[in-house]
Amino acid sequence: MGAGGRLCLVTGASGYIGGRLVPELLDAGHRVRCMARSARRLRDQPWSGRVEIVEADATDPVSTRRALDGVDVAYYLIHAIGTAGGFAETDRRAARTFADAARGSGVGRLVYLGGMEPEEELSPHLRSRAEVGEILLGSGVPTAWLRAAVIIGSGSASFEMLRYLTERLPVMVTPRWVRTHIQPIAIRDVLYYLVAAADLPPEVNRGFDIGGPDVLTYAEMMQRYAAVAGLRRRVIIPVPVLSPWLSSLWVGGITPVPGGLARPLVESLRNEVVRREHDIDEYVPPPGAPIGFDLSVALALRRVREADVATRWSSASTPGAPSDPLPTDPDWAGGSLYTDERTCPTSATPERVWEAIEAVGGERGWYSFPLAWRVRGALDRLVGGVGLRRGRRDPRRLRVGETVDFWRVEEIEPGRLLRLRAEMRLPGLAWLELGVRRDGPGTQVTQRALFHPRGLAGHAYWWAFRPFHDRVFGGMCRGIGRAAEQDRTVTGARPGDRRERQRTP
Repeated sequence: MGAGGRLCLVTGASGYIGGRLVPELLDAGHRVRCMARSARRLRDQPWSGRVEIVEADATDPVSTRRALDGVDVAYYLIHAIGTAGGFAETDRRAARTFADAARGSGVGRLVYLGGMEPEEELSPHLRSRAEVGEILLGSGVPTAWLRAAVIIGSGSASFEMLRYLTERLPVMVTPRWVRTHIQPIAIRDVLYYLVAAADLPPEVNRGFDIGGPDVLTYAEMMQRYAAVAGLRRRVIIPVPVLSPWLSSLWVGGITPVPGGLARPLVESLRNEVVRREHDIDEYVPPPGAPIGFDLSVALALRRVREADVATRWSSASTPGAPSDPLPTDPDWAGGSLYTDERTCPTSATPERVWEAIEAVGGERGWYSFPLAWRVRGALDRLVGGVGLRRGRRDPRRLRVGETVDFWRVEEIEPGRLLRLRAEMRLPGLAWLELGVRRDGPGTQVTQRALFHPRGLAGHAYWWAFRPFHDRVFGGMCRGIGRAAEQDRTVTGARPGDRRERQRTP
């Protein structure tokens, strides 16, 4: 049975690593207790009903000792980067408090994920991570300190910086650190080592380097990201004049990653972080198929299905895979997503509204501005797309997987939601959601258009067509309501509420 059934405490469970580690520990047969300053922060996690949640602050000895009571393995995934004030002192105080509490509670093992230690002088961020590791190693509790460089997966701050810089800048003048060598690692492989560390022999008390199979410069990472994302090769002009401070301002102006988080990460890029030892292999078998940089990016961008990846991961306990976004990820994670949301009241019953929604496309059309839809279809055919010529199989009923003009049915919740995925030629990915919502005695038609741009062309596409949104999307929402109303003499619906937003700046 190995370590199965052990009680594992996960700190930082609302964070990027912790939120993905919990389901993997559950799948491995462990019992999991999550420590958070506020239990409310974990309520949206898909696994929250399968774990014990305790409220504690790592800088408070009493609550931390209570959280560690009876724990076999404790995962220390706390870092104050991005918080107000000096993160180094906060990290130091929290690590000492946690180490003392773990020793006093009789914890069998600590597992800590930190950064790699380069040979040259450390940045403040890496120096703080290393200090935490040394505090835990000296705690008297056997500690496994796993040292990783850039972690590749949607939601990782380092990956999101790479994503936004590459997608938003086809030509960039960059600081000297783009030539720094880095050994990135896929989030799946990080989680593999974290789970396996619970089984290390009790005499093991040391740090281990972990990394993926590729060693790349930051510039090479941007070029290979662009290739996987279907973007043109980026023009990168490195210059030696930008300091880390100026670099952080530059990154802050281009990406939505908060400045308090971006600055320490950018300063760390001056250090080469390449694996210097493989000692972990003596205790933990290497991943059966280590995930290289290109595949890890493809997984993060959902350019490859989980079922197509021949790895040991099943992730059956969560709706998505470890590299997928989670509901608790910050708003700036996951790339840009433009959204146009509308609601329109109608006197029709919910059943009649659903009939109108399910009849969309084909001979019925799209309930608004027919000429605009025909022109869009003609333009799509002109560039090699499918246009509107496919129509639909049944004029009244839809099934998942069927085509509707240049859309494909991705999801149907009968009587409630229809989601269509665009298959026209676009510089990005697009979805259209049509739904029904009861509003007291009345009914609301709900409509949401989503667009995930690819590169600068994707952003330009959205803003170029934005002036037509009121006519096309607004008219569509109102048109569905009119079509559903039993009294066809009603020619004007009340103006619908409109809310348009962009998830990331």
